[in-house]
Parts: sequence; structure tokens; C-alpha cells
Amino acid sequence: MRIGELARRTGVPVPTIKYYTREGLLPPGERTSPNQVSYADSHVRRLKLIRAMLEVGGMSVATVGEVLAQVDAPKRTVHGMLGIAQSAVSRTAVERGTAEDLERAERDAAVLVGRHGWAVKPENPGWAALVQLIVTYRDLDRDDLLALLDEYAAAAGRLAEAELATVARVPTVDGKVEGVVLGTVLGDAAMSALRRIAQEDASSRLAGPTTHSA
Repeated sequence: MRIGELARRTGVPVPTIKYYTREGLLPPGERTSPNQVSYADSHVRRLKLIRAMLEVGGMSVATVGEVLAQVDAPKRTVHGMLGIAQSAVSRTAVERGTAEDLERAERDAAVLVGRHGWAVKPENPGWAALVQLIVTYRDLDRDDLLALLDEYAAAAGRLAEAELATVARVPTVDGKVEGVVLGTVLGDAAMSALRRIAQEDASSRLAGPTTHSA
């Protein structure tokens, strides 16, 4: 297909397609003549993946490029791609608290993770974020919210098992790698959206029926 057809099928303007190609996000098409380039269905798929990471995942062009470079790497593994995708969507935790606060939060994080039987490394991008959450809850004297971390962990554990089981059923390595990337990037957005919907429903039920004066 020509670049105009590629733009029509993906909703990505021609200048943007050329920009993604220059930046290395999109592989170049096959030159069929000095003035013509042909694109395949794989280009359609890649453009849709790029749009998902940029528009839904909120990632920068540079970060998308880094992730896609690993997707295209010959020796990439599904587990390795999971770590790369997690790092791409994780915000750098701003460190707060004294050394004593951080040590206590580190211990509490380790206990929480151990209680749920998880085998993870402190290098996991979620670890620093968890430690800072614990420090923040304590700083705000909100032990009630701190106690909710077990509920978050239980839900996260079930979700992670379901996500990785879904990826495992994909027959190809390429499909598995893409599934890990999309599951991580779009999964964060899905969880955030569904949580807000569920909060509104739970709040309305807890509030009970509303009475209106005449």
C-alpha cells in the first residue's frame, strides 16, 4: 500500500508517519521506484501500537522509541520486555522522608511483598514508588489508608496472574512481546479508568438514597 492508504487505515497523518520513520519508531517501507514506497500490514500494526503508547499510555516519543527498539531486538524475552515496559510507564519516585523513615518503609514493603508470596527484586520500578507511598501515608498520619495496601496487593496479584496467563496463550513470541507491552501500558490506563467508575458506584451506594425537598 502507498503512504496515503497507510495514513487512511491508521488515522495517522502522512507527515507524522514520515516523522516516526525518521525517529526510528516505524521501519521504512520498501522502495519500489525512485518516487514510490510500499508499506505492509506490519506497518499498520506498528502505527497502531505507537498511537496506543503515545495517546493512551501517555508516553513520550523518546520513550516509545526506546521500548520499540527493545521489541525489535533479536534476543528479547517476554520477561525482559515486562521490565522494560514497567520502567517506561513508571514515574520516578521523588524521595521524601528521613533515612529512618525510608528504612522503616523498606522493611514494611518487604513484609507486604513477602506476605503475598511475591518474588521480586528491589530494582523493580514499583518498589521505590511503594516505599514512598508508605512514607507519605505515615507522614500524613493515615494508617487507615496504609492498611489498604494489602487490598491493593491482593487485587494486583490476581490481575497480574490473569494478564500473564493471557499473554502466555499467544502462540508467537512477537505476539507475546506486544501483549506484555500493551498489557502494561494500556493496563495501567484501564485500571485507573475502572477504579474511578467503581469509586463513583461505591460512593453512591454508601451515601444511600438521596431525598429531595419539594
